[in-house]
Amino acid sequence: MQVLQIKTTIMKHFLFALLLLLPVSLFAEVTIDKENCTITKDGKAFPLYGEVYITKFDYEADLKVYITKIESLADLKVYIASSGSWADTCGSVHITKFDSEADLKVYITKFDSEADLKVHLVSSGSWAGIR
Repeated sequence: MQVLQIKTTIMKHFLFALLLLLPVSLFAEVTIDKENCTITKDGKAFPLYGEVYITKFDYEADLKVYITKIESLADLKVYIASSGSWADTCGSVHITKFDSEADLKVYITKFDSEADLKVHLVSSGSWAGIR
């Protein structure tokens, strides 16, 4: 009987410790550097301009992105350039068909709560950039 109580107590402590660690592993630390136009996730920095590959699978992505229609809710205003040569300023991106060409791989999520970055699409490169 006493052995069962000890095992139960150990199990409770183990579950409590696991619950404390769970939020750390579920939520990645994401920071935006306005000066360099980069985003850092889990210690790795990515440019917020250049060639972007959109993946269908979230586990392949560097970032999860939510596209908002409300400009004031966005972290970044994005202009989609017609060629890679036009995607060299903050917020200007060119969508590539090949992940090997990409500076950044993104997964577009339907939920803003799971996004690393919220973007608003703009029609001119001069409007693109970090809010």
